[in-house]
Amino acid sequence: MTTRRGFLKTATIASAGLAMSGVRLNAASYKQIIGANEKVNLACVGIGFRGNEIIKEFAKTGLANVVALCDVDMGAKHTQEVMAMFPDVPRFRDFRQMFDKMGNKIDAVCAAIPDFAHYPVVIHAIKEGKHIYVEKPMCRTFLEGELMIQAAKKNPKIVTQMGNQGHSEGNYFQFKAWKEAGIIKDVTAVTAHMNSSRRWHDWDSRIDRYPAEEPMPAGIDWDTWNMANQYHTYNDRYHRGNWRCWYDLGMGALGDWGAHILDTIHQFLELGLPYEVNPQWLREHNDYFYPMSSTLLFRFAARKNMPALDITWYDGLDNIPTVPEGYGRVAVDPNIPTVAGGKLQPQKLNPGKEIYGKDLTFKGGSHGSTLEIIPDEKAKELASKLPEVPKSPSNHFANFLLSCQGKEKTRSPFEIAGPLSQVFCLGVLAQRLNTKIEFDPVTKTVTNNPFANAFLTGLPPRSGWEEYYKI
Repeated sequence: MTTRRGFLKTATIASAGLAMSGVRLNAASYKQIIGANEKVNLACVGIGFRGNEIIKEFAKTGLANVVALCDVDMGAKHTQEVMAMFPDVPRFRDFRQMFDKMGNKIDAVCAAIPDFAHYPVVIHAIKEGKHIYVEKPMCRTFLEGELMIQAAKKNPKIVTQMGNQGHSEGNYFQFKAWKEAGIIKDVTAVTAHMNSSRRWHDWDSRIDRYPAEEPMPAGIDWDTWNMANQYHTYNDRYHRGNWRCWYDLGMGALGDWGAHILDTIHQFLELGLPYEVNPQWLREHNDYFYPMSSTLLFRFAARKNMPALDITWYDGLDNIPTVPEGYGRVAVDPNIPTVAGGKLQPQKLNPGKEIYGKDLTFKGGSHGSTLEIIPDEKAKELASKLPEVPKSPSNHFANFLLSCQGKEKTRSPFEIAGPLSQVFCLGVLAQRLNTKIEFDPVTKTVTNNPFANAFLTGLPPRSGWEEYYKI
């Protein structure tokens, strides 16, 4: 366990430097825009579970050639399907070796790996001049998000995309059109919720140490799995998706689902960063993995001609928020994709949100689900006044590849996805420390708690990974 005194002593990357001048990134060579009729040569880092799904989605577009496969557990059962799909494609366990041997054959990289592992792969790709698609959330620490945003800004020829795929579907275009037409306006409160079961819900929250080391299955490059993070010895409760449960490794329910529920609200209401995050209720809080239930209040200041706005986040099976009058029935949301082999069924409420404006209230789901005006009587009254919503010209995967070809611009580039992910980092910080965070969005510092402020940067990278964090 990291103690307060020990953390402050070892967190030597100055958190005051978050409003820094930038990362020294010098791409060895920028790729020229790929020819209009050529496919994008794609290297895939992480090929099991979610990686399996997104590789198939990229293949469906007809716009990509898969030229390299990389996974620290290459050959395990969960990687074999993708390996069989591309039997002649070179395979690697270490992404650094992949770049060393295949760099001149790669145009773009997709990364579907644990949250804590995103940063090194993204930074390495950008340094090599490769376009990068990374799963959500972009980062595990606030500093990582800041450096990734700056890296993309300093290398504008590099195409970036975070994998919140609903940002290329119906809700994105509807929210944009309704906001521009003044249908969505004067929003002062949002309720967001994800109340389905999580992996850690049957764990013992009386934990007082990390799990003991277990025998490691053959063939895993566990050292590379740990990346720049402080080393954890092998235990099955870290591997194969279990990493999401731990503060050290993943971003919990908020980081996992917030990017699918709050993405359009954050972008089109121009929320930026909150000035306060307050954990209002955490059930079975501990210092290692996420609470069984969480209620978090995010407070955002007034922006331009928009009023101050509060977002209240609910997760946990027993933490279902009250919905407004006229909400209507709860049915399975068809826009939520398959998760671990099956669709999530609503407990009492679908993953989603309610948006409260001065004059109108909206009911929304997750991913690409479009908004409804509630109650029905109000929706019928306004039906003829609603603007036409354009169709998406491409899904999220095609949008990335077409952007690599110079034909489109990505809809969730780091300049948009980065601040959204940093909001989740602040929420997780409030969860982890079980304390209110007062935050200055200009200086990007926690103003009421030096310990929390140090956590914006996290512990220094372990030996051999320092170059990725050079400022």
